[in-house]
Amino acid sequence: MEIIAELLKILIPAAAVLYGMYLTTQTFLQKQFEQKQLELKQKNTELITPLRLQAFERMTLFLERITPNNLLVRLGSNSIHVLDFQQLLLREIREEFNHNLAQQVYLSHEAWEKIRHAMNEVVTLINTSAAELPTDAPALDLSKRIFEKVITEGKQPTTEALRFLKEEIQTLFM
Repeated sequence: MEIIAELLKILIPAAAVLYGMYLTTQTFLQKQFEQKQLELKQKNTELITPLRLQAFERMTLFLERITPNNLLVRLGSNSIHVLDFQQLLLREIREEFNHNLAQQVYLSHEAWEKIRHAMNEVVTLINTSAAELPTDAPALDLSKRIFEKVITEGKQPTTEALRFLKEEIQTLFM
């Protein structure tokens, strides 16, 4: 019985010290793991931030390029008819959009949806304006009709998406 008591006198403090070492080591390793995760997150942020900024810039440029005022001035032509001009405008919008499709991975879902909605509004504006004119009318008539509709609405179809992008970028970096 005395041997068991002596053995317990040695084993209980040894077990307590061992358990204390285990907790200390566990805490140390957990802090090291958290620090490594934080460092990795910071490195990722350093890599991703410029890409996100570039995506915001490219999508802002896309929206500016498809704004009816800019689109019509850039592509305007007197030598073609309404149908050809409508197809030219729609092709330009599609190409611009497809060129920037990959940028959606760096934007929020809501931002991407606003961009798509703005693009669809521009396409609808072009299509409804073209539908109101004879297909063999000069392209200038289509431009005038689109400008009239924009003036009637009082804002560009891309305004809301541009505003949203600006607000989102401000929340990310302020």
